Amino acid sequence: MGFIERLEKNIAKLEKKIEKEQLKIAALNERCEHKKITKAEFNLKKRRHDEHIHAMSARIRVLQGGIVREKQHIEEKAEEKEKKKEDKEKKKAKKEKAKKEEKEAEDEPVEEPDEESAEESEGGAQP
Repeated sequence: MGFIERLEKNIAKLEKKIEKEQLKIAALNERCEHKKITKAEFNLKKRRHDEHIHAMSARIRVLQGGIVREKQHIEEKAEEKEKKKEDKEKKKAKKEKAKKEEKEAEDEPVEEPDEESAEESEGGAQP
């Protein structure tokens, strides 16, 4: 299981816990309305549950931030890998091109200019 999947799993667990805490608050509210507990006692217990919810929400935000950072890290790695691959291909193409030019230079005989053709190209032959 990958790192991101574990973070998502933990987020899901925390969301379930938050829902349970909210249900407990709703149950406390019911008890308070039916006069089974006092309003002060309700407020004390509700505050405790609210603090739990707030703490879990903070953990969820931290985990979501971790997911974002990890995705960015993976993306940067992929871009870096792609860049290395492109650079490698460019080097290979450049090397092949240089090899090809070198081979062509060896295949073509080097012609030395004749004295007559050199004089003609200079401006004209003298009779």
